Amino acid sequence: MVQGTKKQIDIARLKADLTAAGVELLSAHCAADRVRLKYSPQDIAAFGERRPLERAIASAEALHNFFSQIEAQISRQEDTNP
Repeated sequence: MVQGTKKQIDIARLKADLTAAGVELLSAHCAADRVRLKYSPQDIAAFGERRPLERAIASAEALHNFFSQIEAQISRQEDTNP
């Protein structure tokens, strides 16, 4: 939903989508941990394929930005509704 609009949302669908996304994020986190525990950042940078690494980094940055926005919104809501 775009911020500031009065668009009706399907809350049940939103919750289901968040649950599915959470499972996919957990899977991605586990995959990254397997690589992280087996190889050093230096080895990954030196021997990993550059394009897939760049895409993975861009995806991680986009996820960080998205969830940071949600975190900020939650904080604002908690500040106004203690």
